[in-house]
Formats: sequence, C-alpha cells, structure tokens
Amino acid sequence: MTFKDQWRFVRSNMKRSKSRIFMTVLATAMGVAFLIVLASVGFGLHTTFIDDIIRDRSVTQMQIGGIEKEDGYAPITDEEIEELEKVEGMKAVTRQQTLRQTPLFNMDGYSGSTETVVSHFPSELKAGMELTDGNLPEEPYEAVVGSHFLENLYPEDLSADEEIYDEEGMLKEEFKYDGSLIGQEIEMVVEQNVDGETKEHEISLTITGIVEPPARDWMQDRQVYISEDVLTEVESFTETSRGAIVDPNYPEAEQEVTGYDYVYGYANSLEEVQEISEYLTEENYLVYSAASELDYLNTFFTIAKAGLIFIGTIAIIIASIGIYNTMTMAVTERTSDIGIMKAIGAHPKKIKQIFLLESSYIGLLGAFIGTVVAFVISILLNMGLPLIIESAFEQELPEGFQFSSIPLSLIVIAAVICLIVTVLSGLKPAKRATQIDVLKAMRREI
Repeated sequence: MTFKDQWRFVRSNMKRSKSRIFMTVLATAMGVAFLIVLASVGFGLHTTFIDDIIRDRSVTQMQIGGIEKEDGYAPITDEEIEELEKVEGMKAVTRQQTLRQTPLFNMDGYSGSTETVVSHFPSELKAGMELTDGNLPEEPYEAVVGSHFLENLYPEDLSADEEIYDEEGMLKEEFKYDGSLIGQEIEMVVEQNVDGETKEHEISLTITGIVEPPARDWMQDRQVYISEDVLTEVESFTETSRGAIVDPNYPEAEQEVTGYDYVYGYANSLEEVQEISEYLTEENYLVYSAASELDYLNTFFTIAKAGLIFIGTIAIIIASIGIYNTMTMAVTERTSDIGIMKAIGAHPKKIKQIFLLESSYIGLLGAFIGTVVAFVISILLNMGLPLIIESAFEQELPEGFQFSSIPLSLIVIAAVICLIVTVLSGLKPAKRATQIDVLKAMRREI
C-alpha cells in the first residue's frame, strides 16, 4: 500500500465523521493558540527590553572604571588611554573629567547652574556621538550642551514668589528660552574663595551643538561639554585641580586630582564587546558593559519563555485526550475495513501508519489554525492593550513597546510539540488496530 493509498483511505474515513474531527481539530487549535499567545508575551517583552538597551551606541560601550595596581585601584590616565586605544577591536576610547564646581551660565537674560564636563571631542566623534542639531566643537572655546540644558536656565528678572516648575519638576514652557541655541554666546562664570572673599571669572563660550537625548526616556542630560583648553583657563583662575573651590572646612578640595572621571571604550561590534571586556579584565581593568546586562537579561527571559511554553503545552496535552478518543472511535468504526486490509495481505505496520497519519494530520491542521488565530490575537493585543493601560491607568507606554511577538522559532516549537503530542495520542489506538483478529473483524466484532 503506497502513501497515496494510505492518504486516500484516511481522507475518505475522516469524511464519515466530520463533526467529531472538526471538534478535535478545534480543541487542538485552541491548545496551540494558547501556547503561542502565552509564550509570545515572553518573546514580546524580551524584544522590547533588548531594543531599549541597544537603542543607542551604548550597545558597544564598555565603562572602564579604573585599573588595579600594586597599591590599589587607580584612575585611568593618558598612559592607559594609549594602551586601550591599541586593543584589537577597540573603535574609540572617550574620556571625561567633571568640573569640581557647578558654574553659573548666563545667556541673553537667562541664567542657571549645571554640571560641566570636560570632553575629548575627537574621540567622541570617533565613538559616534550624535547631535540633534549643530556640530561638534572645532575651536577651543566652543561647547555643546545636553538635550535638557534649557531646563536649568530661567529668566533673570523673575520675582521670588513665582512658581517656575510644573508638577513633574520640569520648567514651565512660558519660562523657557525660546530661541535657537546654535551659535549662541554663553558666559560661564566660575568662582573661587580668595582671602575670605568670593571672586568670579567669566569665560565666553559658543554653543555649536545639542547632544542627542539619552536612549531611556527617564534620563536627562543637562550638562555642558567643554574642551580641555577651557579647563586649563578655569584651573589657572582657581589655582586648584579641576576648578575646586577652596574651603577651610574641606581641605581635601585643594588636593591634586589625576586621571579621568569617566572612561568609555567602544568596540567595533557587539560580538567583540565580550572579548575585549574579558581581555581588559585579565589586564586588571575594572570593566562593565551592556553585553553583561544582555547576558543576564537573555538568561532570565529564556527561562521565562521556557516556563510559558511548558504551561502552554499542558493545553495541548489536554486537547490530546480528544484526539485519543477520536482515534479510538475510528478504530472501532473501521474494524471491518481493517479486517479486509489484513485479509488481502496488508502488513500490520501499514495499518499502524494509516492511523498515525490520521492523528498527525489532525495535529498539523490544528497547529495551522491555532497559529493563524494566535497571530490575530497577538495583533489585537499589541493594538488594544496599550490603549487600555493608557486610558485606565493614565500611563503612557514607551514607543515601540510590544506585549506580544511571534517569531518563526515559536511557531516551529508549537508545531513540533503539537505533532509529538498528537502522534503519541494516536499511538495506542493505532497499535490496537494492528491487533484486531481478522475473523472477528469480518464479523464486525473486536
């Protein structure tokens, strides 16, 4: 008996009990749909969180906190920077120094204090620092500002009783500077205590660009990024390292500070991050990278997805009870057909294959229908659930947030599980069909 003959026999017999087959396929489809939709939540959240992490250049970024030496940990200096830049796969090494006072910035009737960082702009450009407007500085007394820099500037003629911040702690629109920052002259005012008296020194800067906002919505960048030439002038005025203000109560402020506060290495690709991190760790550097976070996150979501798939599999196992009953009834109803096949010389294995083919067909048909239904539910879930959450809880979800995602791998996993369960469900009835006595079968008895 060829496969074509077996298939024709299966189709003709399934047509005799359409309603029972339909209900069995429906139960299987519901089980598959439940498995896929349930697991798709894990896949969707995994995709969302991974995209959030790798949205900007931080995906290839390694934070290098210092280096271990004989007398303890030490900050990174120019000597280590040269070594780091020679590491294979290292695209760029950026470094920053934080000013040890918070300067006052005056601009066109507005003023405010904010943190100031000394950046090495050539390495920032090489690392892929992006601006929403303008360009990186090319001259010593040019600077770029963070995307939220204006939140720290307010009109100088405000009265003391005016409330300038809203409920979220943000500067109200009517008090914000509404002009263009690009090309704007800004005065940076630093101070120092000299013989018990506060002296001020103004440095004129030109804003050439605005740094792209941080990848995470809750983060704010209000900093001003200046050059090393500006730092030199500040230190010349304060006569302290990085512009620290002399304070008799804190004599450590006058101590010399060496090295960089923040050093970041950037790999050419995500694949090279782990290799470089391991190499630097062996060289006694303190290294942290987003790749480590990705590893932990991937492990967590892998366990979660496996758990959800296991729970979903229970629904298919429940549906397999219906397949078992259907196949048992099929064997009972086709006893005489089985007897005839045996009488004309059909091998028991062929008879067994016929019933396993039928149970497999039911499983695959249910898997197909269940997958289609799961896709529809997933689309509705991604469209409707954010609207419900935003209206019910007044909480705006991040852009691109996915509750449900159905990759090809999930469809394959669901189909394989469904096929295995349905084949196992039809195994015992199929074996029973091979054990039917020919004479009894011809008399329509089991």
